[in-house]
Amino acid sequence: MAGVQLAVAPDANRCFSVAAPKPALYSPHVKKTVLVYGLLGGVLIAALQLIQYRFLVLEHSVEIYGGLVALVFSALGIWLGLKLTRVREVPVLVQVGEAFQRNETRVAQLGITPRELEILEAVAEGLSTREIGERLFVSENTVKTHTARLFDKLSARRRTQAVQRAKAEGLIT
Repeated sequence: MAGVQLAVAPDANRCFSVAAPKPALYSPHVKKTVLVYGLLGGVLIAALQLIQYRFLVLEHSVEIYGGLVALVFSALGIWLGLKLTRVREVPVLVQVGEAFQRNETRVAQLGITPRELEILEAVAEGLSTREIGERLFVSENTVKTHTARLFDKLSARRRTQAVQRAKAEGLIT
């Protein structure tokens, strides 16, 4: 070893550490390259997904348009159903304080007896033939006879129709 000199430190027990150089992975050039490749890969994946989507739309266009038409008609049907079946509240003016005035002239014109009026009022309350007979202390056959005469005089076929016409004529409340 001629020409090479070794230097020995005065203290042989002391060690010197040398910092390792930074790997090339963290250099700005590598970061830029990774970023560009990442962006290109993302754009390529998005393009492939778009192509696949377009193929799907072209392949199944009839089903997609049919589904859209069904959705539109379902929404239209629901909207129309809600519009047409909406309950409209109509205010009804009722005069309070006046006592009911029976139309006696109409009672006389129709020839309705006081007993028939009692039976008509009981029918309007919704009582059965038996209940009317018990209340007025008459037989069921008598009640049936009076109701048949009432139906003839009011030109009604059913109890509800007789009550409705009697109210319209002002015979009962």
